[in-house]
Amino acid sequence: MSAPNSSFDPVEVTPLHPEQVQIAVDDALAAVAAADDLEVLKEVRLAHAGDRSPLALANREIGALPPQARAEAGQRIGAARSQVRAALEARQETLHRQRDARVLVEERVDVTAPWDVRPRGARHPLTTLQDRIADLFIGMGYEVAEGPEVEAEWFNFDALNMPPAHPAREMTDTFFIDSPDSGVVMRTHTSPVQVRTMLTETPPICVICPGRTFRTDELDATHTPVFSQVEGLVVDRGITMAHLKGTLDHFASAMFGEGIGTRLRPSYFPFTEPSAELDLECFVCRGDSVGNPDRPCRTCSSEGWIEWGGCGMVNPKVLIACGIDPDQFSGFAFGMGIERTLMFRHGVEDMRDMVEGDVRFTVPFGLEV
Repeated sequence: MSAPNSSFDPVEVTPLHPEQVQIAVDDALAAVAAADDLEVLKEVRLAHAGDRSPLALANREIGALPPQARAEAGQRIGAARSQVRAALEARQETLHRQRDARVLVEERVDVTAPWDVRPRGARHPLTTLQDRIADLFIGMGYEVAEGPEVEAEWFNFDALNMPPAHPAREMTDTFFIDSPDSGVVMRTHTSPVQVRTMLTETPPICVICPGRTFRTDELDATHTPVFSQVEGLVVDRGITMAHLKGTLDHFASAMFGEGIGTRLRPSYFPFTEPSAELDLECFVCRGDSVGNPDRPCRTCSSEGWIEWGGCGMVNPKVLIACGIDPDQFSGFAFGMGIERTLMFRHGVEDMRDMVEGDVRFTVPFGLEV
């Protein structure tokens, strides 16, 4: 029986060859250096340091070697695996630092920035102006009266001396509920509130009636189907046009500044007699553009005056319809559009800006209450 061949040394097994081990190390180091985030590095770790990596498979071949060859091969593979592990740990530490630095930048909180990043809203300027007008007249001794927006035809038309054939009662001007025969409409002005007030109160009466009104107009730069009015009514003994003119002059001064001129032009309304249109002196050119081609005014078309609203003495027929004796009492009434007043006061050129709900329109007017 022959003895074992102790001189056989199979250290040249391919996976354990120094060149193959160095190739595996070089591939691992290149992959580690190319890893640009922790997820990629995790995949590199599995491929080059995991149980199925080339160095791990080579390490399994050591057990098949004779004892005299295992030490050198083990040292070679151990050194290679240690080099790869060290590279992985160094790269992982680097990537952790980069990630932490990036998070500090991306998730940085500026404690000096304003905390209230939600933009503030504002009261709608029509609401603000309506309240301002109400405060003005309350200071003059008036009361604020309100009424329904869905109104009976009698209050909206008949009591105001508008016979059935009056053009304002046609469907082209009025929103009817259900049908023209229903007798119910969306109020076309706030005058029905004046009628209701005269039916429930006894003179002296001093009220203003602000609120929304409805007409079948197209929405454009100067018209809207839903608009706001403020109407005033005074009924007492001895009321004259002079009282009306003085009231309107004070109203105009409060809205457009001291010294603004007004004038009354004869007109016709079925619920007042006599009736007049109230014109304001142009607050842009102050009348200087009239007959002066060198200074044209777009606001008043170089006429010097701008129409603001209607007014007049309460028609005796309206007083009788409301149960008030016209031989004992007289009164005046007036009405202005709040949208038109806002346009005059603040230079608003397009009425659509008031109804579209764009906060960029309302915010400049602020939170005045």
